[in-house]
Amino acid sequence: MAAMSYVVLARKYRPRNFTEMVGQGHVVQALSNALTTQRLHHAYLFTGTRGVGKTTVSRILAKSLNCLGADGQGGITAEPCGVCQACTDIDSGRFVDYTELDAASNRGVDEVQALLEQAVYKPVQGRFKVFMIDEVHMLTNTAFNAMLKTLEEPPEYLKFVLATTDPQKVPVTVLSRCLQFNLRPMAPETVLEHLQQVLQAENVSSDVQALRLISRAARGSMRDALSLTDQAIAFGGGQLQEATVRQMLGAVDRSYVLRLIDSLARSDGATVVDTIDTLRLNGLNAASTLEEMTSVLQRMAVLQAVPGRAEASEHEDPDAAEIMRLAQTLPADETQLLYSLCLHGRGELGLAPDEYAALTMVLLRLLAFKPTAAASGSLAEKKTLNFPPQVPPASPRFPSQPERTVPAPQALVQPAAAPVAAVQAGAAEPVAAAPLPTPTPQRIAPPPAVPQDEGPPWEESVQTSRRVVAIPVHDAGEPDRLDPSRVRDSAEPTAVQAAPVTTAEGDFWFDAIMQLVRAETIGALVRELALQSQLVARDPGQWVLRVERETLNQANARERLSVALQTLGHEVRLAVEIGTVTDSPALRVAAEAARRQREAEAHILGDPFVQTMMRDFGGKIVPGSIKPLAA
Repeated sequence: MAAMSYVVLARKYRPRNFTEMVGQGHVVQALSNALTTQRLHHAYLFTGTRGVGKTTVSRILAKSLNCLGADGQGGITAEPCGVCQACTDIDSGRFVDYTELDAASNRGVDEVQALLEQAVYKPVQGRFKVFMIDEVHMLTNTAFNAMLKTLEEPPEYLKFVLATTDPQKVPVTVLSRCLQFNLRPMAPETVLEHLQQVLQAENVSSDVQALRLISRAARGSMRDALSLTDQAIAFGGGQLQEATVRQMLGAVDRSYVLRLIDSLARSDGATVVDTIDTLRLNGLNAASTLEEMTSVLQRMAVLQAVPGRAEASEHEDPDAAEIMRLAQTLPADETQLLYSLCLHGRGELGLAPDEYAALTMVLLRLLAFKPTAAASGSLAEKKTLNFPPQVPPASPRFPSQPERTVPAPQALVQPAAAPVAAVQAGAAEPVAAAPLPTPTPQRIAPPPAVPQDEGPPWEESVQTSRRVVAIPVHDAGEPDRLDPSRVRDSAEPTAVQAAPVTTAEGDFWFDAIMQLVRAETIGALVRELALQSQLVARDPGQWVLRVERETLNQANARERLSVALQTLGHEVRLAVEIGTVTDSPALRVAAEAARRQREAEAHILGDPFVQTMMRDFGGKIVPGSIKPLAA
C-alpha cells in the first residue's frame, strides 16, 4: 500500500509566475518591464523579511530568462509558460543551469570559488546560467571579496540573484554591483484575502475572525500564514473557527482586552485585577494581552484624532462598535499614555518573576497617573503633596498669593471673636484658622501650591486653588458638624478675591512680560523670574526687580531676561533685590482668574433651572466643577 504524500500549503501554493505574486507589485512591475524590454541587469539583490517571496521571485526570474514556450519557440518573457522543459525543471529543482547556494551553510571562500568555477562554462540547456545565493549576508569577508570581480563583469550568459534578510551586513562593494529590490512585509488584509482564496481552493470552511487572527500572527510573512493555517486545520479537525485558532495561538479573547480598557477608563482597579486573575486561570499569555491591547488602543487613537476614520476591514469587525464607545469614553491623552505603557510593558514581563504580576503592575500604572474619581477635578489634587491636617505646609509657592475671604457671620461679630475652622474641600479633618476679627471678614490662607518643577507656575496657581468654608467653633466642645447645605452654599460666589496693589510700574511690567510669554520668547526659570518679580524702579540703563525667593535671583536668568527684553526695544540691565512683592504678573493673573471664576459661579448659581434643581430635588453642585470659559 503506497504511502500518501501531503504537500504543505506553503509549497503547494508557491507562486509559479509573476501574476500569482501577492503583495509585491512594485517588484513585479519593475522585473516585468525589464523582461519585456530586455533591459536586463547582470545581478539582482532581493531583500526582505522571511516568507515574503525572495526565493520565489528568483525562480520566476530564472524561468522567465530560460522559458522556451509551450511550442518550444519562445524567448525571454515576463510570463513564463510553466509547461516547457526549463520551467518544469526549475520548479522541481533539477535544472542544470540554475544553481541555488545556501550561504548559511556554505559561507566560506572555498564554496564560493567552486561556484564561480562553473561560470566559465556556457549554459547546457537554457539561455542563461543563474546563480542564486540565498542568505548572502552570511558569507565571510573573504568569500565576498572572491566574488567581487565576477559579480562586476560576469559573462553575458550569467546572471546573479542574491537574497538576504539583513542587507546591512552585505558589503557596499557588493551592493553597488547589484540592482536592489526590497520586498515588503505583507499587510494583514493582503494575507487574509490570500488565505481565503487558498482555503476556498482546498474546500476548507473557515471563520473570518479566525483568518484575521492568523493574518496578524503571521507578522507580514505569507509562508508563516500558510504554515499557521496548516496547523489550524489540523488542530480544528478540518475547520478554522475563531475559538480553536485563538486557543492554538494562545491569543487573548478580545472581550478580555475590551473589559480591561473599559475598567481602566472607569478607574475600576478591582475589575482590572479580577480580569487578570481570569487570564491566569485560563492560561492566556500576558504578552499576547498587551499586544492585543496596543492594537485596540491604536484604533481608538485613530478614531479620537480623526473622527469617523476607519479602515474598510474594521467595518466587518464585531468589536468595532465597542471600540468606538471606548474611544469616546477614554480621554485621548490617557489613550496615548496607556498605549505607551502597554508597548513598553512587554519588555518588563520577562524581568518579573511572575508575568501576570508584571501585567497587573503595567495596567495599574495608568490608575496611578490619572486623576481619581474622588479628587475635586483640579490638577493639583494629583500633583501636590498631601500634608497631614495638623502639619502646616512648608513655604507656599506664592507668599503673597491673593487670599480668599469669607464674610464673618453676623452672630460672630463680637469684641472677642471665636476661632474659625477652615475646612478644605475634600479634607478629612478641619484645620484651625486664626480668630475672626470683629470689623473685617476672616482671611483664610490659600492651600499649598504646586511644587516648582511642575509646569507653568502662574497658570497652575490660578486653576488649582481650593475652595474653603468657614465654620464657627464653640468655646468648648467639638466644632459644628458640616451640614450638606453649607457645602452647597459654599459654591456661591460670596468670597472676595483680594486684588494686588496695582502701580504704574506694575502695569508696564505686566504688559511687557505678557508679550514675552505669548511670543514664547522666555521659558523655564526665566519665565518664573519674570512672572514672580515686581518692577520697582526704571533707572536709565538699569531696572530694579524685587522677588521674594532667593532661588530666582540667578545671573543666568537675569541675563536671558535682559536679552528677551531687548526684543521689545528695552536695552537695560536688570538688578534683583529680595523683598515683599505686592504687584507681580503672577498676582495679577491669579486675581483675574479668581474674578472670572466668581463670575462663572454666580452665573451658574443664578440660573433659574439650577436653583429649581437645588431647591426642589436637593441638587448640589460638586465643588470645583464650575470652570470659566477660556478667555
